[in-house]
Amino acid sequence: MNWDQIKQHIAGFKIGIAGCGGLGSNAAVALARVGVKRFVLADFDVVEPSNLNRQYYFSKQIGQKKVHALRDNLLQIYQDISLELHDKMLHFEDIVPVFGDCDLMLEAFDKAEAKQMLTEAMMCFMPDKVLIIGNGMAGVGSFDAIKQLRWSENVYVCGDQITEISADQPPLAPRVGIVSNMQANLALELLLKMKPKKE
Repeated sequence: MNWDQIKQHIAGFKIGIAGCGGLGSNAAVALARVGVKRFVLADFDVVEPSNLNRQYYFSKQIGQKKVHALRDNLLQIYQDISLELHDKMLHFEDIVPVFGDCDLMLEAFDKAEAKQMLTEAMMCFMPDKVLIIGNGMAGVGSFDAIKQLRWSENVYVCGDQITEISADQPPLAPRVGIVSNMQANLALELLLKMKPKKE
């Protein structure tokens, strides 16, 4: 497929992103740049100075809600992107109402319990939808440990699945960027295998 065919094929799909921090913001930008036009974004947090070392935000956006700041950044790339924003902390019962009409989901939470909640909700209520999880991206180096694995028919994981965030293993732009772009790359690969949808 050439560039125009790729953009045409994926333009009609709707992508859900649960969490708009390091993984979610960078994956959203990568997907927008390759032609995804429809997003559902969910996050309750605000942009903080400590986020700028790895998240796709800028110093002038400090204090803004992440879903609003990410919307603004995506619209700077392409003005015809359609964005559905949910400024809230997600719970188990929210997943279907928020993401039910998405064609593919990216999990981009910080906390393990939130990752587990989303995975369980997806497998319980939307088992036919693809979920791409990010897990294990803290620290530096160990590039060869970062992998893409298929956990089940519709659940994939990107990361090293080991490295947990800590004071001595902070999340930093290089590894977070690798994993978020790996999620976006896998999403693009899977979308291109799906039957195209009209915008």
